[in-house]
Amino acid sequence: MSIPNLSAAGKVVVVTGASKGLGRAMALGFAEAGADVVVASRRLDACEAVADEVRALGARALAVACHVGDWDDCAALVAASVEAFGRIDVLVNNAGIAPVPPSLLGVTSELFDKTIAVNLKGPLRLTALAVEHMPRGGAVINISSKASVHPSPFTVVYAAAKAGQNALTKATAQEFGGRGIRVNGIVCGVFHTDSFHSSAPSEEMQDQMAERVTLGRIAAPEEIVGTALYLASDASSYLTGELIMLDGG
Repeated sequence: MSIPNLSAAGKVVVVTGASKGLGRAMALGFAEAGADVVVASRRLDACEAVADEVRALGARALAVACHVGDWDDCAALVAASVEAFGRIDVLVNNAGIAPVPPSLLGVTSELFDKTIAVNLKGPLRLTALAVEHMPRGGAVINISSKASVHPSPFTVVYAAAKAGQNALTKATAQEFGGRGIRVNGIVCGVFHTDSFHSSAPSEEMQDQMAERVTLGRIAAPEEIVGTALYLASDASSYLTGELIMLDGG
C-alpha cells in the first residue's frame, strides 16, 4: 500500500476570495503542489495578478471576477471553471467579510444581508453547483472562523453566518458522501491578513492578541496551506463533515 501524499497534481482547484490573504496563499500553495487554479474574487485585475503568480509557478490559471453573494455570479464562476478545465476537483469557499456593527441595535438590514450573502449564501450556492462537476474523490473546503464557536458582540453577524457555514459543512458532507465527495471546514484563528490589521492596527494590539495564543504568535497566511492540501488530498480520504480548528492553540 502506497503512503498518500499532499500532491495536488492534475487537480482543478477553485478558490474564492483568492486575490489576497488566505485565499491568495492557498491559490499559490495549490499551484506549487501541481494544481490548476481558478482565482476568483470581486476585482478582476486583482485576480489576474494572482493568476500570473500561479502561472509563474508552472500551473494553469483562470481569473474570474465573482461576487459570491450574488446567485448568478456563483453560477457564472462554476460555468467558466468547467469551460476552461472540464471539471472541478476542489472548491475552496474562502471569500468572507466581517463588518463590525456598533451594537445589536446598530445592525442594519444592509449589513446583515451582505454578511450572510457572502459568508453563507455564496458557499451554499457554489457547493451545490460545483459538486455537479466533481468526480469521485472531489473535495469542498469551507474556510470558517473561530468566531463561529466563540462568538462575541464584536462579531455577532459574522459569527452567526460562519456558524451557519459550519452547519452547511456537516449537512453537505452527508448529502454528497455517497458520491465520494468530501466536505470539511477549517476553523481559523487569527492570521496576518488585511482584515486583521484593520481591526488591530497597532503593534501593541497585535502583541496582546498573540499572547492569548498557545503558540504565542499570529499565523502567517501561508500556514493555512498545509491543512488545505491535506483536506484536498487522498491523505484525508476517510475524513468528511469535520471542522479542523487551526488557531495555534
